[in-house]
Amino acid sequence: MADPVLYIGNKNYSSWSFRPWFGMRVTNISFDEKLVPFDMSAGNPAFKVFSPTGKVPVLVDGDLTVWESLAILDHVARKHPQAGLWPDNPAHRSRAMAMSAEMMSSFPALRAACPMNMRRDRHPVSVSPAVAADVARIESLWNDCLSQSGGPFLFGAFSIADAMYAPVVNRLDVYAFKTGPETTDYMGRVKDLPAWREWEAAARAEPWTVEQDEA
Repeated sequence: MADPVLYIGNKNYSSWSFRPWFGMRVTNISFDEKLVPFDMSAGNPAFKVFSPTGKVPVLVDGDLTVWESLAILDHVARKHPQAGLWPDNPAHRSRAMAMSAEMMSSFPALRAACPMNMRRDRHPVSVSPAVAADVARIESLWNDCLSQSGGPFLFGAFSIADAMYAPVVNRLDVYAFKTGPETTDYMGRVKDLPAWREWEAAARAEPWTVEQDEA
C-alpha cells in the first residue's frame, strides 16, 4: 500500500503544515511530502488542486482526503496506535485533545504579532498586553502538564499536543520572549529532536520570502 501524501506550504512560515509533519516524523509514521510554495498575491491557486479549503496542510491517504492539522494527526494516530501520538491514559488523552483544540482556536494576538519564521534572527518585538496574555496562558498550560507528567514532553512521551504547540516553540524562541526555566528547558528538548532540525534546515534553505510574515 502506498504511503499517504502530506501536502504542505513553505517550511519557513507554514505553522499549520509543520504540526502534522513534525508529529508524523517524530513518531516514524511513513509519508510522502509534497511542498507547494505560497503564492499570496494570487491567493494560492495551486492549493485548490488538492485541498478542499484551498489551504494547507492536506493529507491524501488512498481515497481519503483529510484537511486541518489536528484532524490529520488524529487520523494517523488512530491508524497507527503503536506510534503513541495520543497518551495512553484516558484523562491525559482528553486533556491533550483539549489543549490541541485550544491551540487551533486561540492565541490570536500571538499569531498576528509573531508569525512562525524558522530563519528569523533572534530579537524581540514590542509585546502588547494581549500577546503577553497569550504567552502566559501557554506557559501555564505547558508547566502544568510538565509538572504532572515529569516530562520530557507535555504528557511524558511525545504526543499530538507537543506537535500542535511546536510552532509556538519557534515563536517564543525567535521573538526572544522571556520564559521561565521550565518553559525554556521544554523548548530546548523540542528543538533538539532530529525532526525539528530537519525541518529547520530545510526552512533555512528555502529561496522564498513572504513579506507579510516577516514581522
